[in-house]
Amino acid sequence: MRLGLLTGGGDCPGLNAVIRAVVISGSVLYGDSAVGFADGWRGLIDGTARELTVGECRDILTLGGTILGTSRTNPFAIEGGPGRVAAAIESNGIDALIAIGGEDTLGVAARLAASGTPVVGVPKTIDNDLPGTEVTFGFDTAVQTATEAIDRLRTTAESHHRVIVCEVMGRNAGWIATYAGIAGGAADILVPELAFDLDEVCQRLRRRHDGGQFSSIVVVSEGALPAAPGDLESARRAVSGGSPDAFGHARLGGIGNWLAEEIERRTGYESRVTILGHIQRGGTPTAYDRVLATRFGVEAVQAVHDGEFGSMVALQAGHIVRVPIAVALGPSRTLDLGLYHDVAGLFGG
Repeated sequence: MRLGLLTGGGDCPGLNAVIRAVVISGSVLYGDSAVGFADGWRGLIDGTARELTVGECRDILTLGGTILGTSRTNPFAIEGGPGRVAAAIESNGIDALIAIGGEDTLGVAARLAASGTPVVGVPKTIDNDLPGTEVTFGFDTAVQTATEAIDRLRTTAESHHRVIVCEVMGRNAGWIATYAGIAGGAADILVPELAFDLDEVCQRLRRRHDGGQFSSIVVVSEGALPAAPGDLESARRAVSGGSPDAFGHARLGGIGNWLAEEIERRTGYESRVTILGHIQRGGTPTAYDRVLATRFGVEAVQAVHDGEFGSMVALQAGHIVRVPIAVALGPSRTLDLGLYHDVAGLFGG
């Protein structure tokens, strides 16, 4: 068979591991050839494709990013887009398409599958919020990166007796903030699932200060917001939005700046902010993410040869399974609040 691959949406550690697994396992097990489309769905719109060989892909396991490039292109937002996708599949002799991405990329894949396009999905997002799979590759690397940043921020916070607010990614789910905050010993963790009371946050910081701990790290997800109506209105004005992308998502960022300013104003403690931003997406994937991404890639090839088009590979109870792509389009897989409440007793300690 001739396999087409694309990577869409935000870049993510482990994408190259999936590409490698598809190309090599397809070639070794079935004699498949592979074609990579550049920059996500844009490559099919523009007809930009290249051959992917075993030799080229053998050593990309450790590379961050994606050798195919990526974009947030939505074929269904472009006049004639679906037809151009179909034409690119036909002109390149593609027997099956493997789409690697998050909810938006997989949403396009699901619509194409419903119209008869032979497509299999591979889920990815550092936010770990896709339904249908217990973990997405990229999450472990993002947590490790954020934890290492918190470790470094701690030493400068201690040196200057400061509160440092560390803003991490997480539009709808606080997985990164919670895991990195726990691992980094944060004084407080604020997530989108639970609107926070800023006065209570400040009270916990004062308790630490009164107990002789004059520095604190507060980890906040980019999508977290305060509960009090006045604070909520103020925070929303501070959070940058910008023009929405092709899937209607506004760019987030800025809650950390607002939070640090408010903490300093209300407590008198010198406060600073660090927004990790895209550093969480970049760099070499962890061993866990390399393994998970490889397993996903191999299973995607198997699904193609089993003719299970319209399916998505996923991790459930430690096993790689297949679920309908449409499962990934449901409500975001939000943080396990049981985990959050288990550690909430540490906040302010």
